[in-house]
Amino acid sequence: MSANLLAIITELAKVRQLNQEQLREVIIDSLYNALSKKLKPENELEVIADFNSNYLGIKFKKIVVENDESFAQISLAEAQQHDHNAYLGQLIDSELPINALEPKLVKIAREEISFKIKRLEEDRKMFDYEKQKNQIVYGKIKKNEYNGYIVDIGFADALLPQEEQIDEEFYKVGDNIRAYVLSVRKRANEVTVILSRAHPEFVKRLLELEVPEVHTGEIEIKKIIREPGIRTKVAVYTKRPNLDPVGACLGPKGIRVDAIKKELHGEAIDILEWDDDPKVLIANAIGPELVNKVYITEKGRFSRIIVSEENKNLAIGKLGKNVRLAARLTDYKIDIYTQDEFEDKLAEERRITSHISELDGVSAKIAEILKEHGYTSVQDIYIASEKELCNISGIGEKIVKNLKEASQHF
Repeated sequence: MSANLLAIITELAKVRQLNQEQLREVIIDSLYNALSKKLKPENELEVIADFNSNYLGIKFKKIVVENDESFAQISLAEAQQHDHNAYLGQLIDSELPINALEPKLVKIAREEISFKIKRLEEDRKMFDYEKQKNQIVYGKIKKNEYNGYIVDIGFADALLPQEEQIDEEFYKVGDNIRAYVLSVRKRANEVTVILSRAHPEFVKRLLELEVPEVHTGEIEIKKIIREPGIRTKVAVYTKRPNLDPVGACLGPKGIRVDAIKKELHGEAIDILEWDDDPKVLIANAIGPELVNKVYITEKGRFSRIIVSEENKNLAIGKLGKNVRLAARLTDYKIDIYTQDEFEDKLAEERRITSHISELDGVSAKIAEILKEHGYTSVQDIYIASEKELCNISGIGEKIVKNLKEASQHF
């Protein structure tokens, strides 16, 4: 084991991309562990590794005994050949090269060295993989399995699970692909790199690649909300007064954002400007050109947006996607109304919270009769039919007509 030790270690470190000093420590520790099982503390074992002369050996103290039975002992007769004053129990300094030891001990040491080198390789791979985490990698589809695509990303085979794929995206073996390294999982001795094309951070990394101002940090991505394959909203912000963050992300004639859309196979990308004012942010998230007015309530984080009749469907979006993403981005519940709908809604809320006694022409006696039959708010009168109200004893047809008319103009 001692022959050409330095050359062997250097070659191992190079081929397996391992730290040379760590390999040296592994060899010394493994030899110590293997040999110390045959020795006692008083033997004072020391492993010597001279990497300049490629010498590997051990220093220890032999115990003088009557008849030696192991390499850690020396017989009294042999000891007295070197020193006639030697005595039983004496500790005598000794040194042996590794190749002079029992083959069994050397084999045990080699097995431990091999095991520890494997662990070093696993740790090195894990470290290399961790460096790729949260980055975009390029790869080639290797095969399609039940749990997702296996992707060759150069330094490893990775998994693009079904749940991290974009709906309606399909690949065949040999197709090139870009993806985001979501995580690195280690189970037993196996390391698996998990990829994603559905994660919002994938869009963020694509923006960093396409938009220099995002890469340098001049433009900050405040928040990304995404429905993979359908629509993504990106809120951007800059402290530079002369920099338009939205325009920079879009690029001349939209070339930058178009490159990202192409990568995502047509997914809509809305770039909007972040604002600390929730009213402005909500309008930006819906589409400022669509919004006439924004009303918010801080308590409960509700908002109502007024739009024109022709813009209502655009503001809501197909299947409600636009307003749903805007709500997630702003953390506000968003309801969209035309001006007429908004006024009707306010009137309805006013009727619900107003007691029937507030209606014009309602005496205390009529209010009590109505209350006995379950009519307590102006809204109760508003939605009740005239026939229904006329069936109440003590409420005539004329009173019913007055009640209905008053509730409609309340």
